[in-house]
Amino acid sequence: MDISNVVLSMYLAFGQVIPSGQKEIVKFAGIQAIHSDGQVTLRLKETGRNETEEDGGKHIVINYSDESHPFYMIRHIKNYGDCAAVETWVEIKHDEPAPVKLLKMDSFASELNYNAKTVRVTSLTGRWAHEANVSEGTVAPGQILSLVARAGTRDAWEANAAMMVGFGDNVTETAGDVFGVALAWTGTNARSVRRDCNGKVSVFAGVDLTTGPYTLDPGKTLTLPKAVLVWSSSGKGEVSRQYHRWARNHLLPHGQDLHAVLLNSWEGSYFSFTEKTLTDMMDGVKEMGGEMFVLDDGWFGHGKYARDDKNRDTSGLGDWSVNPEKLPRGLGWLSDEAKNRGLKFGLWVEPEMVNVKSWLADAHPDWILREEGRPLLLGRGKTQVVLDYTNPAVRDNLFEQLDKVYSGIPDLAYIKWDSNQNIVNPGSTYLAADRQPNLWFDYTVGLYELLEKFKAKRPGIMVQACASGGGHMDFGFLKYADEFWTSDNTDPLSRVFIQWGASLFYPACAMACHVTDSPNHQTKRVTPLSYRFDVAMCGRMGFELHPNKLKPEEVEYAKGRVAQYKRIRPVVQQGDLYRLASPYENPYSSLMYVSPDKAQAVVFVLGLDKPVDKTVTIKLQGLVPSKSYAVRGKPVSGKELMDSGIQIALGGAYSSEVVEVGY
Repeated sequence: MDISNVVLSMYLAFGQVIPSGQKEIVKFAGIQAIHSDGQVTLRLKETGRNETEEDGGKHIVINYSDESHPFYMIRHIKNYGDCAAVETWVEIKHDEPAPVKLLKMDSFASELNYNAKTVRVTSLTGRWAHEANVSEGTVAPGQILSLVARAGTRDAWEANAAMMVGFGDNVTETAGDVFGVALAWTGTNARSVRRDCNGKVSVFAGVDLTTGPYTLDPGKTLTLPKAVLVWSSSGKGEVSRQYHRWARNHLLPHGQDLHAVLLNSWEGSYFSFTEKTLTDMMDGVKEMGGEMFVLDDGWFGHGKYARDDKNRDTSGLGDWSVNPEKLPRGLGWLSDEAKNRGLKFGLWVEPEMVNVKSWLADAHPDWILREEGRPLLLGRGKTQVVLDYTNPAVRDNLFEQLDKVYSGIPDLAYIKWDSNQNIVNPGSTYLAADRQPNLWFDYTVGLYELLEKFKAKRPGIMVQACASGGGHMDFGFLKYADEFWTSDNTDPLSRVFIQWGASLFYPACAMACHVTDSPNHQTKRVTPLSYRFDVAMCGRMGFELHPNKLKPEEVEYAKGRVAQYKRIRPVVQQGDLYRLASPYENPYSSLMYVSPDKAQAVVFVLGLDKPVDKTVTIKLQGLVPSKSYAVRGKPVSGKELMDSGIQIALGGAYSSEVVEVGY
């Protein structure tokens, strides 16, 4: 099955809706509704379709209507000329005399014309500091495998909104039929794979209606999130490469730009900093060859709610103005200090949340998500709660506050957007009593509206999607952000596994990977500086430390490694990824990036925590067999590199090597 057949099957198989011109009408499986008159079935028929040429591919729009109710669905299918990815999404509307209750809201629901002896689902799951764990499960005939995330904000922790479905017993990185399904959505979501008693497979992906049906008023259009589909007959690796190419070329705001080497202040100072602390960090990252400085949490709040060493994370969220005690000359001055050093400047914010100890919460307690009559459950610092993004007044206030902050930093280049609390008080004073279940969907729509407003006013600013680490690792948020914070766990050994899992769907340019202190702040593990660099260079490399803590010889070493990363950065950030050796199956991991023109490549070999003490053979992929490549100063043909490989001598624990090919 090639991608053109996937597109064709989507014409005909979405919930088994038949094409126009045929008389039979069948139940639609992707959307379920209770009509205003109480009927509970949908019997949709196609009423027309339109096809246009866009972005080197096709955009197909198919219209459906129910046979007995003024209930309508518009289905979009779009592919591209430069990647084997298909986007599909649904619009729902009706003109019934009263609201309709939607019981199921899938963006993709299809019976695949494929039957295999074995069907395995690969997905990512985890929690704080343990994101993107690769999980696999087999779906037997008569079974359903469901993947559900219901946090409302940090849903990529619980169950990442992407999966691969492999058909057959021998699916690998390089072989086998694999179907990728990724939901571009930041909120609650559900994906499932069902096999009937005969073994035939159906796949579903859509919004999870966490607490009840969604109420849709007459005359309003509800647009569901995109599902992004990739089919490969060459294993999981090709699915990943197609997702990466689609994200770089068609999703990320600056997906084709090279991302800067930055230093984020968090692990270097936490809440305890002065202006000199920050300018010292700037001096340090500049000396090492860095290109940007990002100020993390602790810069805002005032009076009794100041975000200072005493209050730390218990106050100030929602009060977006600079703390004059900590930064008396303001953020504009700090940005100028970065500019004077040849650095760009970035800033941390957390606009979705508020502390109950804040001026905003004092003035607008009704803007906090809460269930009437129940105690308010508190999160981080025992004071943090979630703002009601279904309320336009809340979004307008946040935009005005932050727009004022941003306007005072003319050279602002980067925003780190954090989110450190799940929706645990699922109630809105803005929504009517009968619309409370709408909260989960409408919250995410409100979030996107605010992000879109910021993006429209300052399109040049790069954004990092952070949510207590990798909680916003999803294609929905990445429409507005250029990268995601992969995990608060910066330990390089942990990151080998986390980054491996994330690479199944998300490109290296979007994966923030930082060199940090040793012992590591989260795991207390001691690792060599060379290992920390090698792991961080597998994505968008940066720093999460105070450079003053490095020894002079370590600073000199860092200069050379930053220079090396800048040299290989175009291949790592814009090249095709080949996963050569899994850390789940070997005492080491190996990744390889190949430039689009196949002229250059970079190979990473990363030992784990147990000594290997042997030479391993790494067979390369993705090269031109007849081309001669420079490797360690010698010419070697692409065929030999792929057939015979290169030899890597691994020694003690945390041994590693980076091999440049064709440089």
